[in-house]
Amino acid sequence: MQTQIRRNNLYSALLLLSFPVILLGMVWVFLYAVNALEGDHYDAYGNVVQGVTLEEVNAYFLQAVPWVVGGVGLWFVIAYFANAQMIQRAVGARPLARRENPRVYNLVENLCIANGMDMPKINVVNDPQLNAFASGINKDSYTVTVTTGLLRVLDDEELEGVLAHELTHIRNRDTRLLITSIIFVGIISTLMSMLVRTLYYNFLFGGRRRSDDRNNSGGSALVVMLVALVCAAVAYVFTLLTRFAISRSREYMADAGGAQMSGNPRALASALRKISSNPGLDSVEREDVAQLFIMRPDEMKQGVMSLIDGLFSTHPDPRKRIALLEQY
Repeated sequence: MQTQIRRNNLYSALLLLSFPVILLGMVWVFLYAVNALEGDHYDAYGNVVQGVTLEEVNAYFLQAVPWVVGGVGLWFVIAYFANAQMIQRAVGARPLARRENPRVYNLVENLCIANGMDMPKINVVNDPQLNAFASGINKDSYTVTVTTGLLRVLDDEELEGVLAHELTHIRNRDTRLLITSIIFVGIISTLMSMLVRTLYYNFLFGGRRRSDDRNNSGGSALVVMLVALVCAAVAYVFTLLTRFAISRSREYMADAGGAQMSGNPRALASALRKISSNPGLDSVEREDVAQLFIMRPDEMKQGVMSLIDGLFSTHPDPRKRIALLEQY
């Protein structure tokens, strides 16, 4: 377990370092492409320059760096410290009062006391499907979330196994790594969305409003937007690659930790079997948030993008997880 904790801390640090490098690299490529599309132009001394020069691109890049770093840094800080509220809204969760369901509180408290852990917050999602997840970056934001369907279908031993699984994610600091990944992917996704919308409106309405003598500049703007979109797409692929840092062994380790905490691996295996028959959260469509769940929602297994998501999935086959637990 300590090895897993150290590995997660290392991966979190690497993600924090690699993301600015990836983003700034895409900014440099974008500036280079934009300057290359301009053709001949004048330098700072009034001389005609053919094509693009690295000196000019680097000069533009140095001017852009403070704005990019400042904007993304502010975004990251806000998202990092507001992650609990963001995840709660994304899944439609609400706090679960002790008097509303003392069963869950008693199970979590007993597990935390037995393992020397602080009591996390407990949230519930009003959803008939079965799922659960842990989230948070520190003891003030650590949260275990369950669906109403899960509470209704699982017996006490099975529910204890699932809660122990989620508490293991918190103990191993998996949640900190996952939240960092979600923030990074969210930043790139938002940038891509903005570019796509701008490109769409530029293509749909721009041509109707430009006069003939502005058509060339409009065409250049369209090309620039296409270049920006390609750069953002490449950056997004890099962020998907960060999911490889979130190894599928994370779930196997949480299963093992949950079995150890609860002392009943077969009960956890039984719970996973029931969850696999109806996993999901109807209100969630974001793959980055779904990687928090104990099992990937079945709604996300449809369509062409499911092949790509499957390649980068952080969840192993539930049948393999169940088979390993039943071998204990």
